[in-house]
Amino acid sequence: MTSADEVLAELHHTRAWQEDFYRDLHAHPELSGRESETAAAVAQRLTGWGFEIHELGGGVVGVLPNGSGQTVLCRADMDALPVTELTGLPYASTAKATDETGATVGVSHACGHDVHVTCLLGAAQLLASRRDLWHGTFIALFQPAEETASGAQGMLDAGLTGRVPRPDVAFAQHVLDLPAGTVATTIGPVMSAGDSIRITVSGVGSHGSMPHLSVDPVVLAASIVVRLQTIVARETRPGEFAVVTVGSSVAGTKSNVIADRAVLLLNVRTYDDDVRAQVLAAIERIVRAECDAAGSPQAPTFDYYDQYPLTSNDDRVGARVRSAFEQHFADRVVDLGRVTASEDFSRIPDAFGTPYAYWGVGGFADASAAPPNHSPYFAPLIQPTLDTGTSALVVAALTYLAK
Repeated sequence: MTSADEVLAELHHTRAWQEDFYRDLHAHPELSGRESETAAAVAQRLTGWGFEIHELGGGVVGVLPNGSGQTVLCRADMDALPVTELTGLPYASTAKATDETGATVGVSHACGHDVHVTCLLGAAQLLASRRDLWHGTFIALFQPAEETASGAQGMLDAGLTGRVPRPDVAFAQHVLDLPAGTVATTIGPVMSAGDSIRITVSGVGSHGSMPHLSVDPVVLAASIVVRLQTIVARETRPGEFAVVTVGSSVAGTKSNVIADRAVLLLNVRTYDDDVRAQVLAAIERIVRAECDAAGSPQAPTFDYYDQYPLTSNDDRVGARVRSAFEQHFADRVVDLGRVTASEDFSRIPDAFGTPYAYWGVGGFADASAAPPNHSPYFAPLIQPTLDTGTSALVVAALTYLAK
């Protein structure tokens, strides 16, 4: 029996409160940057288990020293989304909040961060209760605002690297639309880098009956949208991955008025920093050239926001963790491959200069019919999802901390 097996023999002690905690957290979600109640509940439990508590940047970090040895950091994100839940579950969220525009929105854990928090708390308690089986330092980090790509950087800006020991390795996980009870891993790039761009192009307004007096930003925006499609089709090397999506194109308010500007919202996903730089440069080049061709009176503006780093698992750490998972979970370990969603977790280990591994946890009985993350119907099975996610964190941590 391994140390992980011995620790996880105590899983029945955490299971009862974890399930109730999860239901309560699912029913009371908080938007990015407003996770005060969630953070308070996390800090209270960590304190009771003997962790040193650090509250910074809206997040909570629990540090549990246990003699000499390596230091392992595990991270969970806490924020919910402005999505009205439609699952019909008895513990479904009915919460509402005011978003940054002043609009009232429904709020729900449509991405499973409630699972992440609950699993990491369970792992924290299990490791705290069986300190006789491991040595070193365990860090449980609960991060705000992952959905806005600002939470990890906010904790770093608040002094994270100077407040806690430097980890030798870092871990994070995400519940996904995979078969419940499975753990999915991969080596190398796993979550894409993400960039959102707000592009404003200028025209000259006019009456709809007098287009010759205008520089029409609608036509300009349309030309840009069409030309942007050539970046992936004709400028990206075959076999390299890139996505360029125009999610919004807005100009004008009336059929007989030619507006004086248009605003495009773009989203870019890549798995390679060089490809990322190439794609972003191509976007700016194309937009500027189309503006020149149209006779735009002003240069376009580019506002980059919600930028996510590449998440790329360290080869040695990833292989070591997968081997431990295969020993514990047997045939429930599957290949994750590359996921085109994005994460800001890697900013934390990158700031420490620490290698890391990031994996997926399945949460659905029928994966083929499971709703995707961010769907109003996204609600993983409570079990075996919580047991699996908790166990995965314990197994990974003890791969480096076990005596």
